Amino acid sequence: MLHEPIQQQLLRLGLRGAADTLTRLPLAAEVVDALALLLEAECLHRDTLAQARRLKLAKLGQHAHPADVDLRTSRGLGKTRWQQLLGLNWLKRHQHLLLLGPTGIGKSYLACALAKAAIDHKYSVRYLRLPRLGEELALLQAQGRISHWLKTLARIDVLILEDLGLVPLSPGQQPLLLELLEDRHQRGSVIVTSQLPLKLWHGQFHDPTLADAILDRLVHNAEIIEMTGESMRKRHTTHGDKSTLTD
Repeated sequence: MLHEPIQQQLLRLGLRGAADTLTRLPLAAEVVDALALLLEAECLHRDTLAQARRLKLAKLGQHAHPADVDLRTSRGLGKTRWQQLLGLNWLKRHQHLLLLGPTGIGKSYLACALAKAAIDHKYSVRYLRLPRLGEELALLQAQGRISHWLKTLARIDVLILEDLGLVPLSPGQQPLLLELLEDRHQRGSVIVTSQLPLKLWHGQFHDPTLADAILDRLVHNAEIIEMTGESMRKRHTTHGDKSTLTD
C-alpha cells in the first residue's frame, strides 16, 4: 500500500515499466516521500504545458474567465443558470448552446468564458469568427486543404461559431457548415452567438433544404439562451465600469 500513490503517478505519466518495477523495490519511507514530490511536480508541469497548448489551439476571441462574468445586471441569464452552464453537463451530453441577443450584451464574453471553463477541464476548444471564415475557407479551398480542416475540427470537443448571420457565408461555402455540424453529432458541442432571432436563421442560407438540414442539427439538440437588455459597453461607459465583458 505504501507504493500505491506513486504507482498511480507513474501510470499517469505513462511510465508503466517503472510502476511495475516499483513494487519490487525496498524503498525507505523518506525516499518514497521524495519520489512522490518529484512525480507530483512533473505531473503539474505537464498539466501546465497541456493547458497552455489547449489555450493556444482555441484561439479565443477574448481573454475571458468565468469568475469575471458580470451577473449584476439582468440579461436573461441568472446566477443559477450560469452555474449550471459552468457545470458543463451540456458538453458531457454533446449538446449545443445558442447565445442570442443584441450587440454589446456580452454573448462573446460568455462564450469565451465557457470555453475557458471547458479548457480548464481538459476539453479542446476552437473559436471561429464566422464573418471572417469565408476568407479562410477560400484559401483552404485554393490549397486543397478543406478535407484536412474538417477532420481537424471534428476532433475538437467544443467549437465556437461567433456572429452567425452577421455576414452570411457564400452559397458555395454554406454546405461546409453542414459538414462541420454533421461531424459533431453525438461527439462534440457547438456554441453559437448571434444577433439574429432564431426565426431569421433559415433565411441566411440560399438553399431551403440546406437550411433545414443545418438548423435541424444545430437547434434540435441545443440549449437556447435569449439575452435582453442594453449594451454592456454603453453601460460600462456611462458608469465608468472597467469590466471587460463585451459582445
